[in-house]
Amino acid sequence: MMRENDSRFNLRHEVLKTVAENEFNDTLNEETIDSIPFQIIPGVTAKFRCCVYKEREIIRQRVRLAMGHLPIPVNNVENIEMKKHIVQVIPAACEGCPINRFQVTENCQNCLQQACKKACAFDAITITPKGAYIDQTKCRECGKCSEACPYHAIADLMRPCRRSCDVNAITIGGDRIAKIDTDKCISCGHCVIGCPFGAISDVSQIRDVVKAIKDKDRQVIAIPAPAAEGQFGPNVTIGRLKTALKQAGFDMVYETALGGDLVSMHEAKELIENKEAGRKMTTSCCPAFVNLIQKHYPALMEYVSTTVSPMQGNVRYIYDKHPGAYVVFIGPCIAKKQEAEAMGAPDAVMTFEELQALFDALGVDPENCDEEMEPDATSYGRRFSSTGGVSASVIKAASELGVEGIKARPAAGVKECKVALAMLKAGKLPEDIIEGMACENGCISGPGSIALLAQLKAARLKKIKDKDDDSIGDMLKAMDAENVDMHRASFEPVQK
Repeated sequence: MMRENDSRFNLRHEVLKTVAENEFNDTLNEETIDSIPFQIIPGVTAKFRCCVYKEREIIRQRVRLAMGHLPIPVNNVENIEMKKHIVQVIPAACEGCPINRFQVTENCQNCLQQACKKACAFDAITITPKGAYIDQTKCRECGKCSEACPYHAIADLMRPCRRSCDVNAITIGGDRIAKIDTDKCISCGHCVIGCPFGAISDVSQIRDVVKAIKDKDRQVIAIPAPAAEGQFGPNVTIGRLKTALKQAGFDMVYETALGGDLVSMHEAKELIENKEAGRKMTTSCCPAFVNLIQKHYPALMEYVSTTVSPMQGNVRYIYDKHPGAYVVFIGPCIAKKQEAEAMGAPDAVMTFEELQALFDALGVDPENCDEEMEPDATSYGRRFSSTGGVSASVIKAASELGVEGIKARPAAGVKECKVALAMLKAGKLPEDIIEGMACENGCISGPGSIALLAQLKAARLKKIKDKDDDSIGDMLKAMDAENVDMHRASFEPVQK
């Protein structure tokens, strides 16, 4: 597992598992909630922070997130601003990294060249007998001084959370705690991985899922994402994962890859229509990519595909076949939680990290589960997990519809997406469609993934190898999914 030696995620795993165990056992009450920090951090000796009391406060705030709450109440005595959002900064865990980004280190040789001073366009650098000095009130963090110094004596101490955010949604408040600008945040979750203190996390719905599983009058259906292959072990296929999910209490399991097949066919039809009319378009599968366009390139919203995401396609299919079902999407994506909230479906979203906690709480081991052999999606639907997979599937569907020659531009990672969108905005995009994914390498590198990238790529390759002849149309017919309404009139909630 990628994170087994990472204390940040080990602690979060323990919190999620403990909350799930207590919810399953009907023991999640005020007394046990108060005891969880002492259970996870016993004794009086601190392991990671300045003192054991701070460590326990961090666990207490993590428990709130695991229960679906904000890390601290909105009306808190510390007067820390708290906004409802999928991604949250844990105040007790935010260590107050240096606010001043560029700082002169002891490596400064007080050289005669004074390259740093000459490179600064804001007159922020003076030369003292002890070396260069940066006036932080004048510094604009352009980085020219750091680049110019021949001794690399000016350190770039930009906070890791800010460095990981390609949309500048993170600022530092006067209390030295990081703050997320929800008007800019695209819910990609990169800051969750980027913070070395584990001070940023997503709000969990694991408790709601456990409650639904325990409800004997409710049919609970899991829809694991295509990126599930290899997440829980190199030999844990989607077939074994289906068995494990049923052992955990889910009544039925459908691959979200079925939604991928649905998207491929519908988006291919839309793309063919746009191409004939001379219009460009973008995919709409990745909610963080859609958020990027909505919040930072609003003028390009007209180019976004009106096809719903694979998750929404699966939900519509299931709500039609199983009215009243409680549907849980499981994947590597934090932004899917925001999409579910915006669209009103599915009923809950879990990351693979949260599912691992659920499995551990119940003693379910996917590696020891039998393989369920019945397929409910093509290899093309399963390709959605990696860069280029969506466009390859849409092109395949277009080919089945008799149209060849479609060109796509895969863009993986926010930086690549921004470049592609800039070309689209300037009217210089040569391809017919942009496949936008906010995570580098695609969904398999999402913040909720728990396995090594190489392992995930190998597992994916096994699933799609020698299956280029898969027919998307035939699979949709076999699953009685040809008439699912895949059109998105707007980003409004669907009707259950």
